[in-house]
Amino acid sequence: MLTAPSVSHFPRQSMSSTRSPLYAVALFALLVLASTFLMRNWHYDLQEKTFASRHLDVDFFSVQNILFKELQERHEEIIPFYIASDGDNLLEFSGNFVSFYPSIKSDKVRKYNHKEILIGSSSPDEDMVACDQLDDMKVVDFLGSGYTKTVVKADLPDGLTIALKSINDQGTDMRKCLEEFKDPIGCHELVSFKLKKEIILLQRLQHPNIVKLKGHCRDKTPAGGITAILEQGTPLQMIQLLQSPWEERFRVCLGLVRLLHFLSESPLGSVALLDFQPRQFVMVEGELKLTDLDDATTREPLCRKDADCLLQFPLRNFSARCSERGVCEGMNEMRNLYNAHRYFFLYLLPHQAPVTLRPLVDQIMNSTAELKNNTNGTLEAFEEVFHIFRSGRHLESLPPTLIREYTSLRGVSSAGNVDYRCWPSYNQQGCVLSVHSTKEAAAICHSHPQCTSFSLRGQRTWTGRLLATFRSGFSHLVPDVHSVVYMRKTKASLGGAPQ
Repeated sequence: MLTAPSVSHFPRQSMSSTRSPLYAVALFALLVLASTFLMRNWHYDLQEKTFASRHLDVDFFSVQNILFKELQERHEEIIPFYIASDGDNLLEFSGNFVSFYPSIKSDKVRKYNHKEILIGSSSPDEDMVACDQLDDMKVVDFLGSGYTKTVVKADLPDGLTIALKSINDQGTDMRKCLEEFKDPIGCHELVSFKLKKEIILLQRLQHPNIVKLKGHCRDKTPAGGITAILEQGTPLQMIQLLQSPWEERFRVCLGLVRLLHFLSESPLGSVALLDFQPRQFVMVEGELKLTDLDDATTREPLCRKDADCLLQFPLRNFSARCSERGVCEGMNEMRNLYNAHRYFFLYLLPHQAPVTLRPLVDQIMNSTAELKNNTNGTLEAFEEVFHIFRSGRHLESLPPTLIREYTSLRGVSSAGNVDYRCWPSYNQQGCVLSVHSTKEAAAICHSHPQCTSFSLRGQRTWTGRLLATFRSGFSHLVPDVHSVVYMRKTKASLGGAPQ
């Protein structure tokens, strides 16, 4: 280390004239060090002030305090959902399995010891899946991942297919947390709160149009990874749904309205889906089911006056009333209903609706577009359309003489068929439509110039309507006790039907 020579070694009167270059270098180095020290102090002071301005209510000298505060806030957010139905039990996450699936590419999962306590349940349900059943499961597909969670499809040894939802350690939420707090265990706990909240809500909000929670597990690692076991569904494909028959599209919309009606009066109060998108839903055996609940809220926005209750959408704004309790009354319900209109009804409901039902469908579209009705009134309108459609009341004006133009042959089916395509059809390679009766099938065949016959096999849709297959010709008939063939008298002849 460079040091300045002692002053006593030099005559006082000649100091300025005898300074060595080494002395100048030392002074310069000290000056640099001093300025660097001052700049760093200034920089740290600026960082602390910025940090403090963002976190005025916490100790800005400790990043861990901020992480702890955020963990507390997440915990307080889900505490209301923890209270069990009997009001005196807290819902708990338990389990101690060692490892989950090590890789999506693995055919099998390593063995682990674990146990499971079902949320808010004293005895396991027959449909529930215990954690030890995952010992020999086989991960067969990657279903998707988002900012917080990853979902995979797995087969159990007993043949049951399930969906497994866990924390996405490579997701955006985890990455941002690690960048800010540098605490893997704390960040995993923080990010896990979304999945914890979803598990609680799935247990509390049980409805035919909400995906069923079949169990949950938590490992015994320091991070305590949580996994939700769900019934398996397929992601909602809007393009595919747009190509399906109106009856199936109406089923999706009806299921959605029934769900929104339930959420408006749920055991937890009015529930709003803040991230309302088709990707939050799956299809299970033709039924629409909500699968993402981590962004749901039971809190209506706070207000002081009606002007505070403005519900904004890209193309529309709506107003709610500020109640005496200081909340925007009914805004959660309004938000859900208008989102249902703009993401689902607008695309699925009007197109190809039966002609005689279109006035009722138009009323629903106008009402939901302007929020003229609540979910209760909207559900009543949907149920009326459903009842009319299923009962066939919308077909009362069909001429009864139409069926007389056809000859019925029972106990046979056509072979060597010549099919034609129609849209929308239950079979993309032919023309298969649902009908309420043979009279409606006869009316459809009469409206298709290429149709010479149709057949019924007793197959029914979810509404109880029959599936009818329409053809332009066939070569011969074969015995079939389950089938009835109807041939147009003016065009049909065995072996001579128009090809």
